[in-house]
Amino acid sequence: MVEVDARDARIAQLEKRLEAALERIAQLEEENERLREENRQLREENRRLKERLGLNSSNSSKPPSSDAPGTRRQPKKPTGRSPGGQPGHKKHERALLPPEQVQNVVELVPGECRGCKRRLYGQDSAPRRHQVVEVPPLSALVTEYRCHALECPGCGVVTRGEVPAHARSAFGDRLAALTSLLVGKYRLSKRLVKDALSDMLGVELSVGSVSNLEGEMADALAPAAAEALASGRDSQAVNADETGFVQGREGGRAARAWLWVVASALVVVFHIARSRGGKVARQLLGADFAGFLTTDRWSAYEWVDPGLRQLCWAHLTRDFQGFIDRGGRGGRIGRELMRERNRFFKWYHRVREGTLAREQFEKRMRGVERRVGQLLREAARRAEKKTAGMAREILQWEKCLWTFVDVPGLEPTNNFGERCIRHAVMYRKTSFGTQNEEGSRFVERIFTATTTLKLQGRDVLAFLTETLAAHRRSLLGPSLLPTAPVPHLALTA
Repeated sequence: MVEVDARDARIAQLEKRLEAALERIAQLEEENERLREENRQLREENRRLKERLGLNSSNSSKPPSSDAPGTRRQPKKPTGRSPGGQPGHKKHERALLPPEQVQNVVELVPGECRGCKRRLYGQDSAPRRHQVVEVPPLSALVTEYRCHALECPGCGVVTRGEVPAHARSAFGDRLAALTSLLVGKYRLSKRLVKDALSDMLGVELSVGSVSNLEGEMADALAPAAAEALASGRDSQAVNADETGFVQGREGGRAARAWLWVVASALVVVFHIARSRGGKVARQLLGADFAGFLTTDRWSAYEWVDPGLRQLCWAHLTRDFQGFIDRGGRGGRIGRELMRERNRFFKWYHRVREGTLAREQFEKRMRGVERRVGQLLREAARRAEKKTAGMAREILQWEKCLWTFVDVPGLEPTNNFGERCIRHAVMYRKTSFGTQNEEGSRFVERIFTATTTLKLQGRDVLAFLTETLAAHRRSLLGPSLLPTAPVPHLALTA
């Protein structure tokens, strides 16, 4: 009996130990599962961080200015030519001004022969001309208005002469235009504008005066900017882009805004908005826009008919390079996509040079279109997660990849739009944006004017001076629209 009780006690003890062991095993399995999940998350985070470290301007939308020193880029195929001007290139020399634009002439007539020392007489009928350009000492012209007050001998009322409305500002038309030009074209801060005018012209003005003159110029440019926007909506081909900007502050931090650009052949319009959505794009382009639009894949342009839209192949090139850099199956597909891309760009450049007929180019491109579509579908099915997702996104807009093939004159990239917006991006980096709506209106309108006038080869300072002079006198100012007709795209049937 005693032995039975002892055995039962040992069995009970073993059962308790077994139960404790099973409980411990369950705890360890739960902990193991938790650690596995943590490890999976850490591996995924590590993969993302490594991928971010590998991002640069060649495989993502990051700008070249963000690349770290020594960042490796895709090497260009060596041409075998030495740097600098190549044999046979057109020589560029400073052109001489015509005689009527020369203020001073110094005649250098030799008095004796440099060989035998005999005295020489007369002048050369076609002397060699050499010109030295100089500027006179700069100083501001000051006009003083003296407002006399006279008393009427009959009624005793004192009447004082009034300053004309156009002269009530302390700064004349050209000086005020120059102030805006130094900000809008040369990207100087208000304080640097103040110092520049003081150093060069001896004009003393405050930072507040610079800001007030900007506001006046913004009002003066409003009609011309509105006319330019209407012109862009009617253009046959437009490039559009947008980039981050700063307008004011919210909660103690810089408030986010976006700088938009709509660029046609000779008119470029800028706009600063709080949103990056499609509503702003519709507002700028017009809901009934019927021209060809070249952009990146940003969703704000989804409302545009795919048959009228061209996706930027510079962005696609970076995406394909991303395929390659991530490696795996997607890397192999990315290399094949890049080969197709290089093939058709070589043909496209030949078309522009006139060494390949347009009809032959279009015929060759059909095979490229089919092959690129096949590769993207293969990537969507078989490539790694991020590469597959990118391929599926591109395939949503497959029709928009090839609009330039059927429309002569349409570029396959958005490089023109990005070149137009680059100046504003550099301004943002040095100015840190604007403080309010009024500042944004000045920035977008002065950029609209300076960029458009540069494309048209017109005098920016003269235009701004005429615009402000007309505004101060309540007259109609000059137009930003080109005076010469813009060539139309040769559309295919």
